Amino acid sequence: MTLSAYLLFLPACFAINMAFGPNNLLSVTNGAKHGVSPAVIAASGRLVAFAVMIAIAGLGMGAVLVASELAFDVIKYIGAAYLVWIGVRLLRAPAPTAQVQAHEVAPPSMRALVRQEFTVAAGNPKAILVFTAFFPQFVVPGAYASSYLLLGLTFLVFELVAIALYALLGARMRRLANGSRAMRWFNRVSGSMMVGFGLILAFTRRPA
Repeated sequence: MTLSAYLLFLPACFAINMAFGPNNLLSVTNGAKHGVSPAVIAASGRLVAFAVMIAIAGLGMGAVLVASELAFDVIKYIGAAYLVWIGVRLLRAPAPTAQVQAHEVAPPSMRALVRQEFTVAAGNPKAILVFTAFFPQFVVPGAYASSYLLLGLTFLVFELVAIALYALLGARMRRLANGSRAMRWFNRVSGSMMVGFGLILAFTRRPA
């Protein structure tokens, strides 16, 4: 891959990573509820899901999955239902009291948060489109494996940066919205947005 092609890939890739979607909303929510470090650790589940998707797309199976209407719809509806379920849980979640906010250091179950991030990422068939439609534009045919690996690693590094930035945003919002009433509204907004993402995903059509 030429340096000019890679320099063209970098800003386009970072824009994709920073796009506000369900996973980045999770980083904001976890950052607000649990702090930056737990939110970043939880997002390791997302990185694993994306790494698997990159490997699948790199091996050529991604195009097969995208071409399969049944596979696309199954993943889409499962992912949409899961997003709506998370949103409803946020809408129904009680706001933490000031005493709990002052003493809460770590989330109750890091494993559950990691699994949640993984499931949200894996349940979005649109994510694999990035790796099957966007990456090939920069892959060098004569050095397919090495160039695809470079693109994949760059994407994951940028994704980690996006995770940290959104987690910091969430932590900042928590400090600004100090108090149980403000956190209750934060849960309502986050839950409504998550339900919205789920509905949008449910009505997403497979590319022709």
